[in-house]
Amino acid sequence: MKKILILGAGLSSTSLIKYLLDHSKEHNWKIRVGKRSVEEAQRKINGHENGEAFKFDIFNEPQRIEEIKNADVVISMLPARFHHLVAEQCVEFGKHMITASYVSKEIKALHQKALEKNILLLNEIGVDPGIDHMSAMKVIDEIKAKGGKMQAFKSSTGGLVAPEFDNNPWNYKFTWNPRNVVVAGQSVAQYLDHGNYKYVPYNQLFRRIEKMSILDVGEFEMYPNRDSLSYRETYNLQDIPTILRGTLRRPGYCAAWDVFIQLGATDDTYSVENSENLTYREFINLFLPHNETDPVEQKICDYVGIKKDSETFKKLDWLGIFEDKKINMPNATPAQILQKLLEEKWALGEKDKDMIVMQHQFDYTLNGKNKRIKSSLVVRGKDQVHTAMAITVGIPVAIATKLLLTGVIERRGVVVPIMKDVYEPVLNELKEYGINFIEESIDL
Repeated sequence: MKKILILGAGLSSTSLIKYLLDHSKEHNWKIRVGKRSVEEAQRKINGHENGEAFKFDIFNEPQRIEEIKNADVVISMLPARFHHLVAEQCVEFGKHMITASYVSKEIKALHQKALEKNILLLNEIGVDPGIDHMSAMKVIDEIKAKGGKMQAFKSSTGGLVAPEFDNNPWNYKFTWNPRNVVVAGQSVAQYLDHGNYKYVPYNQLFRRIEKMSILDVGEFEMYPNRDSLSYRETYNLQDIPTILRGTLRRPGYCAAWDVFIQLGATDDTYSVENSENLTYREFINLFLPHNETDPVEQKICDYVGIKKDSETFKKLDWLGIFEDKKINMPNATPAQILQKLLEEKWALGEKDKDMIVMQHQFDYTLNGKNKRIKSSLVVRGKDQVHTAMAITVGIPVAIATKLLLTGVIERRGVVVPIMKDVYEPVLNELKEYGINFIEESIDL
């Protein structure tokens, strides 16, 4: 019996655990799920005979060692900063590891040792990173196989609320870690545009947007991710003139979010004095010039250059930032205060469903002609448990685990899923779960 150890059992692990349990009898697997809250782990197992839940503490090294030693493959769904602790011991004891997170410098450094131990450390096999890599490389490899030369690659992903449950002025609800949304983009974005390097500082990031339409789900705007340049090496596009990766939001979101950036309300580097006794109105006023005559609403309009009848102001007002409601958070940073308010207003309702949207654009030349392929994906969540985010993060991890244990994936060392022998079987099975790209080709 093969033993699969899953460390961490948050929102994105639900579909992963179900997949492995559903296939456990066929492949003779035992799935052991460790989480700080053993009750949560038990709920994910849901009484399945091939599942075991246990209380896990990442800082308990003897426990960590014992669990990893007894596993055949370890799936780390822990916060990203802990993956290297798991990876180092997987290498020490000759155990495979799979995670949806980015390859860290610490894990990358384990490549040679992993090869020597004949084990796989598979990273970036979630949605973004993960499905984006696999779907992009499939098309890039096909273009190159035909003799085409890549001229531009743009890729964007968004985790959003499904259109039929989109009922607030921001056209947005939290489908992922709220903190990541609040502090998104707090460094320079860098990319290539027609052979020119472009650098966008944080205070301009949500002003440098591109608009696009995706399949039947409507209009979006995209702001640049932090580092698009490194993907030249990842996708073997070292000489490409244009490469840009970004995040998708609905139209109007970026202009309104930019107000918080210009105010400084997304800063997470200091604590606000007396924050527990402040109201949200007083909090916003902290960032505005002193003016005893104008109300906060007018001051913010003057400061960021908007009008009170604008859609941007309506979004701000709807959030409740002008209300005399106590914050009740001691020693809170501006970002934490803003996050608390947003979690109240942007929470998914009990019957709400989320949606993952992704689009790649490939511009290339073939036989002297300029061509473009758009490859688009829309995945809707099933319910509050099996969300689109949980499905698109968890199912690729689960499929890769099965393919590894059944010998289909033979790669070893530190790997991301950009090789055909890895991405092809994963993408083929993802279609069974509604994760299927629609490709549109045009001549330019």
